[in-house]
Amino acid sequence: MLKNIHINNFALIEDLNIDFHEGFSVITGETGAGKSIILEAINILLGQRADNRILKGKKCIIEMTFDISGYDIKSFFDNNELEYDEECIIRREISATGKSRSFINDTPVSLQLTKELGNDLIDIHSQYNNLQLGNERFQIDTLDAIAGNKAAMERYRTVFEEYGKLNRLLDEKIAAHTQSREYEDYTRFRLNELKEANFKEDEQETLEEEQNILIHAEEIKESLFRINAIFNDDENGTLNHTKEQLNRLESVSKKMPQTESLARRMENLYIELKDIYMETSAMEENITFDQDRLNEINDRLNTIYSFQQKYHKDSVAELIGLRDELQSKLDEIDSFEDDIEELKKQIEDRHKILAGYCKELTRSRTEAAVKIEKAITSSLIQLGMPNVKFHIEISQKKDFSEDGSDHVTVLFSANKNQPLRDIGNTASGGEIARVMLSLKSLIADYKQLPTIIFDEIDTGVSGEIAAKMGDIMKQMGKQMQIISITHLPQIASKGKYHYKVYKQDNEEQTTSHIKLLPEEERITEIAHMLSGETITKAAVDNAKELLKS
Repeated sequence: MLKNIHINNFALIEDLNIDFHEGFSVITGETGAGKSIILEAINILLGQRADNRILKGKKCIIEMTFDISGYDIKSFFDNNELEYDEECIIRREISATGKSRSFINDTPVSLQLTKELGNDLIDIHSQYNNLQLGNERFQIDTLDAIAGNKAAMERYRTVFEEYGKLNRLLDEKIAAHTQSREYEDYTRFRLNELKEANFKEDEQETLEEEQNILIHAEEIKESLFRINAIFNDDENGTLNHTKEQLNRLESVSKKMPQTESLARRMENLYIELKDIYMETSAMEENITFDQDRLNEINDRLNTIYSFQQKYHKDSVAELIGLRDELQSKLDEIDSFEDDIEELKKQIEDRHKILAGYCKELTRSRTEAAVKIEKAITSSLIQLGMPNVKFHIEISQKKDFSEDGSDHVTVLFSANKNQPLRDIGNTASGGEIARVMLSLKSLIADYKQLPTIIFDEIDTGVSGEIAAKMGDIMKQMGKQMQIISITHLPQIASKGKYHYKVYKQDNEEQTTSHIKLLPEEERITEIAHMLSGETITKAAVDNAKELLKS
């Protein structure tokens, strides 16, 4: 429910602050007093682009306060990480240069987010947006509201979303499969080439090490020979000398225990030197220059180097990684057909489920259409259209859409000799306004609606019909908040609360204001609407009678 509007520095409005109440309220005022300016400010707050020409060269603030305790929209705040409070404040600030910022409960948000929340809280309906009636989404939403299809639509849309994802995935798979097939031969050639090369982990390092030994085999063998000769010379060999020193230390240790540790160290040294000698001797014996083996290693390394250069890799490990990657690609190509068939099966399953849900939706909408036709026809007859024909035609689309498979067309005829035609192409503005009023009145019995502002939808009607339109809005006001901007006294008198928009002049400027009228001023305002500039006693009496009705 709208609780307050505050507008600062906007067009003719310098500072406007007004509270609103539950039920049915009316707003009246002379043409040009500023009613449309207030509506424009609300539209700008809720997402419409601001025209710099209507700003006053100062910072403009437009703010609306809502009581949202009766709305099931806490998830909106949770999903967008906004603070939830039963009193919600939406604000838009526009600088003199036209730059703007939007806020929800003092948290900066995008204008789109403000618009999304605003659509849940307020519905501005004027004679200029009656084309909504020709909008198929509105028509289907109306049918679903009367049919109570909320749960059914949630089930349908869950599967429809899966259906759409699977179809997109299938398209991607087919495109990838087609592209992969174009490169399959080349991929297979490269894989076979890498497989035939039969690279092994650490192979390159091992071969390069062996290559280096073979190239320097004579030099290495000579060095090892000299080392071994020094170790094992009969007279001056390192091993003999070390053994002699060990024997002397062991002899001394028997007489001087302090040298026992030295003897053990010398023993360890002797054992280590002997072990080194044995290994170097074996190496010397085993190392030989093998030209055939060197040629074999060179050939293998040249193969490795050429593959690394060809495939821009730095190691055998990377070549093996490329081989495995190519194998995976070919495995994927080989499995594409199985994947595609599986996706087609899943899509077919979802299609069958959706078809069943669509039948259920069509049945319930067809039943709802009959109810709506009877209710709207009855309402329109009361609103001065005795020969009206109103029909909702439901046909089937070729494929599924977000709302099912139903194509809805509202057909209308206001006169006996006029065939049923699409309402958007045949009904006048006044006729559509009455249809919309009747529809929204009907919907209000089935679902929670936001605050509705009717902006002079009574244009083109008067007298008894206007009074009946007022009665409908008054009845709607028992279930929700209705605000009607009107120029008809018959409607103005039906409101529980009556606001007047007026202008004031001073030496510098003209400004627009709004106020809630007390009973006496309300009588005067309605009498003024009845009789014009000069208020007669008859007009005052008539105004009092209207207020009693």
